Amino acid sequence: MSKYDYDLIIIGSGPSGRAAAIQAGKLKRKVLVVDRRDRLGGVSVHTGTIPSKTLRETVLNLSGWRERSFYGRSYRVKDQIRAEDLKARLHMTLDYEVDVLEHQFNRNHVETMDGVARFVGPHEIEVTADAGDTTRLTAAKFLISTGTKTYRPDYVPFNGKTIVDGDEFLEMAEIPRSLCVIGAGVIGVEYATMFSALDVRVTLIEPRETFLDFIDKTLIQEFTHQIRENGVDLRLGSAVEKIEDAGKHVEITMSNGRHVRAEMLLFAAGRMGNTSALNLGAVGIETDHRNRISVDRKTYQTSVPHIYATGDVIGHPSLASTSMQQGRVAACHALETPTLPESPWFPYGIYSVPEISTCGMSEEELQERGIPYEVGVARFRETSRGHIMGLEHGMLKMLFSLKTRRVLGVQIVGEGATELIHIAQAVLNLKGTVDYFVQNTFNYPTLAEAYKIAGLDAFNRMPIPDEFKVRKSEAPEPAKLAPKKAKQA
Repeated sequence: MSKYDYDLIIIGSGPSGRAAAIQAGKLKRKVLVVDRRDRLGGVSVHTGTIPSKTLRETVLNLSGWRERSFYGRSYRVKDQIRAEDLKARLHMTLDYEVDVLEHQFNRNHVETMDGVARFVGPHEIEVTADAGDTTRLTAAKFLISTGTKTYRPDYVPFNGKTIVDGDEFLEMAEIPRSLCVIGAGVIGVEYATMFSALDVRVTLIEPRETFLDFIDKTLIQEFTHQIRENGVDLRLGSAVEKIEDAGKHVEITMSNGRHVRAEMLLFAAGRMGNTSALNLGAVGIETDHRNRISVDRKTYQTSVPHIYATGDVIGHPSLASTSMQQGRVAACHALETPTLPESPWFPYGIYSVPEISTCGMSEEELQERGIPYEVGVARFRETSRGHIMGLEHGMLKMLFSLKTRRVLGVQIVGEGATELIHIAQAVLNLKGTVDYFVQNTFNYPTLAEAYKIAGLDAFNRMPIPDEFKVRKSEAPEPAKLAPKKAKQA
């Protein structure tokens, strides 16, 4: 019998905590998940990934966005779109997600407990329920997967109605006629472009001169052109000096002297690690300036070997997809079970309008490393499927090594980008070359055909491999014509 109550206690039921708990359950270990909410799923299910992506799909469907190139910009599936229309689908999706998660936990004998957890010793936590009752529990190993919370600076007069953060935004009582978004990170860009598709007048403010710097610059240039064409007023390079709550609207003063007035303000300039309540000092774990925890990126162990951390609480890349993988790997290592290492290349998806997705290196990274490369580009309008769907924009860009011909990176902006990227991910991880895209046949008509077009675009400019070169000794000699006979006189 173990001297501890559990083999593994997981604090937080987001993507990484969920994956770790199910993995531990399948290994027939005694596992407990502690979450401060009375419903499982964490920020990802309740205010983050699932809600924002559900909202995006609802917006695009009800607004008729995808059909406007055929039927005109005034085309609508539903003339009057209200906040209740957006929330109806949202709540159905969230209820389903929670139900599935509870079923998975029950099926794998994962125990759960509601309450706020804090460390009181190296192998002991105290859980405080909403009613104030406390319970002390011990475990051989711990996994911290508490995620992040919104950054709320003092100079922003949040009121939960007209001035909100990313977690409060989905609780809006009605759709505003105008929206100002401060922070052109992933969350800010997603919400700004979604509401622009609803014909809301959107102003997107970013204090820096650039945004989404981890994305290939060519893609950002294409994306910037599209969102401005769609009506987003993008203002870069000027900080916000003052935000004033004027009742029915918000007044924003910028350092460059410009002024913005909007019915609603969404402040989306960063998130903080949700670690303040954990009492990490009791176990000797320190956090950075954003309250994030440092870990060994192969095992996800913290500075205390029997305590692990995964997901957004450890920082970049802060994706639900990578968090799930991290949770599984951490659980296997904590429970001393061999597992496959993570693949080096993973896809990054931004569910804006239009979508952005990348995998591998950007052109700027290749230039910094001094790697000789070639570029292949395909426009969605060049594909038959693009015409059928009425796509006027969208592009796929591939980068290939001139030395090895291998795929080094793929960037996509446009409809279906987050689905299409997985073809690139597979070829990257299998060390495929440009020849794969030239030799293979893609379904026609599909957007995936853009891979063939981009592959040929690069292939036709790259040096011909030696095995494909025609040597003079192998070339057939031209046929000799018999001499003509002289005509008899």
